[in-house]
Amino acid sequence: MAVVFGFIFGLVAMLGGFVAMDGKLSVLWQPFEFVIIFGIAIGIFVMANPLSMVKATGGAIVDALTGRGPKRANFLEILGTLYALMRDLKSKPRNEVEAHVDAPLDSPVFEKFPLVRNDPQLLQFICDYVRLILIGNARGFEIEALMDQEIATIRKEKMKPANALGDIADALPAIGIVAAVLGIIKAMGAIDQSPEVLGGYIAAALVGTFLGIFASYCLVGPVATKIKTVREKQMQPFIIAKQALLAYINGAMPQIALEHGRKSIAPGARPTIDEVESEALGSGGAAEAA
Repeated sequence: MAVVFGFIFGLVAMLGGFVAMDGKLSVLWQPFEFVIIFGIAIGIFVMANPLSMVKATGGAIVDALTGRGPKRANFLEILGTLYALMRDLKSKPRNEVEAHVDAPLDSPVFEKFPLVRNDPQLLQFICDYVRLILIGNARGFEIEALMDQEIATIRKEKMKPANALGDIADALPAIGIVAAVLGIIKAMGAIDQSPEVLGGYIAAALVGTFLGIFASYCLVGPVATKIKTVREKQMQPFIIAKQALLAYINGAMPQIALEHGRKSIAPGARPTIDEVESEALGSGGAAEAA
């Protein structure tokens, strides 16, 4: 909601200042300028991107408006999932652990952590690397390089909607000029009219320039930046899984490996050690392990 509030606050400040300078709001209402600018913007966006990207951008905008990213509860569930799996890797036969990663939706381990279970991409990421650990010949530096490559690929995919909107934001000032030029052409076609009529046509044309710049720097550009911020937060679970599993591969005990994952969380959202012990380790079966 911060995005909506910020936009409304800026819009009210702009229009309020315009009215305070004795400007007339009715002059700014030029519906066909809106049609030209946003029609062209939508057209070139659809032309430049596949349909899947258009749909993904819609979802990314919803994520940005709602601020949908991992919260403390998500981090605790991720840590709990990783601990449960690493504990089983340490203490149970290979075939029992394989059953969890081969059919995670039917696994009692993942059933305890619905936030992880309902995130297909993260679930697949964790299962794939636990499976590599089970193979037994994985070397830490090789797994780390593979993880880094996959995380970079996931990040690139998640950032595509923001980059696509950023391109539209860059184009909007020029699209506004197109609308303004069309308005000037209309004004020149009425050069024999009275100054009042001609002035109205010129004002309408200038609204196109204003609208293109405003939409670029005050609407589409900030939304693209917000998408990048939210999508970067959505990468955090993959970093946690990477750090914890790498520590385990390199010989750390499950509890120590889990701390490697916890330390990769930003301080403002990082659960405390006590929270991890009482919630994540408790859900993962710390008492059973003891």
